[in-house]
Amino acid sequence: MVQRLLVIEDEPTLARLLTYNLTQEGYEVTAEDHGGAGYDRAISQSFDLILLDLMLPGMNGLEILGKLRSQGITTPTIILTAKNGEEEVVQGLKSGADDYITKPFGVSELLARVDAVLRRTSGGEETVPVPAEDGNKIILGELEIYPEKYEVILGGHQINLRPKEFEVLLYLARKPGVVLTRDDLMNAVWGFDYIGGQRTVDVHVSSLRKKLELDPDSVHIDSIRGVGYKLVVNKKKGSHHLV
Repeated sequence: MVQRLLVIEDEPTLARLLTYNLTQEGYEVTAEDHGGAGYDRAISQSFDLILLDLMLPGMNGLEILGKLRSQGITTPTIILTAKNGEEEVVQGLKSGADDYITKPFGVSELLARVDAVLRRTSGGEETVPVPAEDGNKIILGELEIYPEKYEVILGGHQINLRPKEFEVLLYLARKPGVVLTRDDLMNAVWGFDYIGGQRTVDVHVSSLRKKLELDPDSVHIDSIRGVGYKLVVNKKKGSHHLV
């Protein structure tokens, strides 16, 4: 069955670009350029995913998302935000968005994020609750992570990681199955002011992979060419939960 996407974006060039590339990937795309019209479309028709710009005429993206969720409409949503829109991203995620993408973005990153959200929300991947920042143990199959102690157990064996390797793994583990860009990882682990290049991320991921080879059938890190990385957990090896 063809998956139906709703694009709510008021910038004409970007809206056409989104519609064209998503259609080329086999999705059925409906586009609206006004907040009110987008909201009306979202509540009157059934969609598999919504791509929602935050800055819209008539009704902004956060208002749309809030009203949809308050009415019990849980259509998976990816918010589109400006590069300096960190506060809006946080608000959007708290309001029920499933992911976000920062403008300007590449087509490969867009398609990867759409695919990841659709697979998670359609049952193709099992979702994992986001842990509170209180030192909870995170369990992903045979992988156990202790954020407060910087300890990792895989298949019953302790894995010795350097601090930044641990932080990269923790960030990936909090969004298993989600494609995270190198910029995502760079900003989360090293901070926005870090002057090093993205090669730093690649080096740490490469080192992590070697250390996770102890049980590659349980968990491994996939590369998404030209985009970034995602943590893949084999559901047959165990369930995902927090303790």
